[in-house]
Amino acid sequence: MNQGFRLMLGTAQWGWNLSETTAFTLLETWIQCGYRAIDTATNYPINRIPADFRAAENMLAHFCKSNPREKLEVTVKIGSMNNMRGPEINLNPSFIRMMGEEYLHLFGENLHTVMIHWDNREQESEIRASLEALFSLYQDFGLNIGLSGITHPSVYARALEDLPILCDIQLKHNVIQSDLDRYAPLAAQKHHLYAYGINAGGIKLNADYHAESTFTVRGGDPERSAIGLKLIQDKLPQWNTANVRPPVCTMNHLGLIFAAMNPNIRGLVLGASSEAQIQESIGYIKNIEVFDYQDIWNDLVRIASNNS
Repeated sequence: MNQGFRLMLGTAQWGWNLSETTAFTLLETWIQCGYRAIDTATNYPINRIPADFRAAENMLAHFCKSNPREKLEVTVKIGSMNNMRGPEINLNPSFIRMMGEEYLHLFGENLHTVMIHWDNREQESEIRASLEALFSLYQDFGLNIGLSGITHPSVYARALEDLPILCDIQLKHNVIQSDLDRYAPLAAQKHHLYAYGINAGGIKLNADYHAESTFTVRGGDPERSAIGLKLIQDKLPQWNTANVRPPVCTMNHLGLIFAAMNPNIRGLVLGASSEAQIQESIGYIKNIEVFDYQDIWNDLVRIASNNS
């Protein structure tokens, strides 16, 4: 694992299948475990219910207001104009500046990073203008800046060449689907890469889904992941007898290994929906730090290559 590997608690399910009471409990558990980094976005939850637009960030703001002594490191992603999973965005420089100042008012010193989110543009001049507006938030307020879920990373890499800053960059990375190769131009510039979606949308090793599972709620299709899942299931007995170490029991374990052991990835966003999941993930990260999982990581890289 990279030294200083950073964990962030995701909020994509807040206001969807997680109530504010549950979200606050998760945050309290996260803080008690020694972590402060939280990831949210204007369009969370992406549940296609217009009334829930910005619900996750509002819950987080409510927590900050109710717990002023708890200092967090909040990352907010902006650009999407609704939570309908559509392509509608606003990344005009004036809008970026306005939203940055709005989030400074909302989160105060808890605001850590502002990210461009879901940008499908490929016009370099437009992208450059957006980045300069984002960079002004760094210059004027000391905020970190970043990118998440962008369509044309290579264009962004060109536009960033003259800006003297390293961005935090979030990308989907799991054994079934990884965007790491697509983001290679930005990785080459040494920007800080963070993995999300490490559980492949909530896929389970035993393919047993209940009605409220993350995979079901997000409309997951088990058939699309069947080949990769079969390769993993075939390898499990070998992985769990090859060395003396805590066994691999869940897709979350595999997702943590696949992300945390990649030398190009600096941290990850955990989409935990219960206290138990938070504690299990943190515990397994500690296992990866102590025990040898290199053989599993090597196999996962080959399986991911077969899926690509």
